[in-house]
Amino acid sequence: MSRASQRDAAAAGATLAFRVWRPAGFGMVNWRGLWALYYGYGVRRFLRFGLETLAGPLVSSLLFLLVFVVGQSDLGEMLPGVGLTEFVAPGIVLNAVIYTAFQNSAAMIVMDKLEGTIGDVQMAPVSALEIVVGFALSAATCGLMTGILVALGTAVFVDYSYFNATLTLGFAVGTALLFAFLGLIVGLWGERWDHYGAVEGFVIVPLGLLSGTFFSVARLPEEFRDWIYANPVFYAIDGFRAGFIGQSETSLALGAGLLVALNLGLAALAWRLFAAGYKIRP
Repeated sequence: MSRASQRDAAAAGATLAFRVWRPAGFGMVNWRGLWALYYGYGVRRFLRFGLETLAGPLVSSLLFLLVFVVGQSDLGEMLPGVGLTEFVAPGIVLNAVIYTAFQNSAAMIVMDKLEGTIGDVQMAPVSALEIVVGFALSAATCGLMTGILVALGTAVFVDYSYFNATLTLGFAVGTALLFAFLGLIVGLWGERWDHYGAVEGFVIVPLGLLSGTFFSVARLPEEFRDWIYANPVFYAIDGFRAGFIGQSETSLALGAGLLVALNLGLAALAWRLFAAGYKIRP
């Protein structure tokens, strides 16, 4: 076989690394397989450890609220007519969504790779796109469930008298999907728990802490503002917070457009990696 033929065969093998077989009657979308990935493989596993996955973020979020609100109670209004508690609480809620969506996406892939069970998914009659959609939706759902619980917990201490459902739900869903897709990519890339921990510690945590959750950008020195404006989580939290306080520090249209663009880009990358069998090819 010539070298050109060998290259063509290798390229075809890479393209079909995630080749799908379908029993008769499935149609263009394997809805049963998609539901199994979404609920049975993702959400159900998340709920099985409810004490850790739900109670843990709730307690840590309430502690964050307590530390920043009680310890910094003399800061006054963060925005006109908006006190520190009302300003900080929505950001804490969305950070819980972010961490849970990322963890349930990335950690699930890393665990399945280390245990060898990712092969069960590869052999199922589902396409790479269906796998990405099922995994991402399950991780995003887990993140939103955690966010709802944290919002209910903080409502005991925070006056959520203003509520814009379109802004709140739109930015919450977009942010949950964004970090679910990012988690899929990190999970495929990571070969051991050290890799996962490095991304969480050096990327996810700084993005959350330097996102304007605990401070108003207007209070920062001008030379530091550009660093915050370069953080996409800032726009997500600013839009989500606007759904609770009716004010934003930047353009909501810009934030929404950025979330849509990042989601599309990360979803396409995750699909391509799964289709190529990146680091999961048998």
